[in-house]
Amino acid sequence: MAGAAAPASAVPFDDRGLTLGDGLFETLLAVDGRLRDADAHLARLAAGCAALGLPAPDAAAALALMRDAVAGSAGRRAVRLTLTAGSGGRGLERPASPRLRMFAAAAPAPPPAGPARLVVSTVRRNAGSPAARLKTLAYLDNVLARREAQAAGADEALMLNGAGEVACAAAANVFWLKAGRLYTPALDCGVLAGVTRAAVIAEAARRGVPTEQVAAGLEAVRAAEAVFLTSSLVGVRAAASLDGWPLGSDPLTALLDAAVGA
Repeated sequence: MAGAAAPASAVPFDDRGLTLGDGLFETLLAVDGRLRDADAHLARLAAGCAALGLPAPDAAAALALMRDAVAGSAGRRAVRLTLTAGSGGRGLERPASPRLRMFAAAAPAPPPAGPARLVVSTVRRNAGSPAARLKTLAYLDNVLARREAQAAGADEALMLNGAGEVACAAAANVFWLKAGRLYTPALDCGVLAGVTRAAVIAEAARRGVPTEQVAAGLEAVRAAEAVFLTSSLVGVRAAASLDGWPLGSDPLTALLDAAVGA
């Protein structure tokens, strides 16, 4: 039933998340067993379910699964909550009343080791797909982009969409600073509405720094005074270089990380 727990080992071969990527996930940080921003992640999960036509899971059950995953743990843990559309036979059509399958797991999440080296990925975001703005279980493009970055000796991939506009990193949102303003790709560029992204926009506004959500090409990032990535696991991480060319730095990056970071 919706919201019911199922051990990962019990996921059957006909699960739609396994066979079709039909489902969603959330990844959040736990520190010494305490979940960070759980309400915001569960709200995004519920919004994703509405977009996919799935019933929202029971929030209390989801919280219990995540808390169980980090019970008694110390230090930083990445907590992944996975929600699948359940079993549904061979075809594309879901059952009339899908029985969702939900489980959580946790793994060590050491903090990032310094600023990130970026490379522009050849893998493009499909800005026209609803899935580009959701954390669906079909994450192969992100996997390939990260693999490409690592093969190039970089830490993270910078992904463009089909129009050549900056979208995101393989597992983070992107910001850049220019002339006292922050810029970040608009959601319509094929961007996930990141929880830390929203927190950074709010904190920057509190400090009197406006943020513009834009459609911009690579030249905007290359000309920026500073570039940084945001996610629930890395917080606010400065970018040191793009395709081997050094990027600038600014004290605002560290200030934002101290305020909203992981």
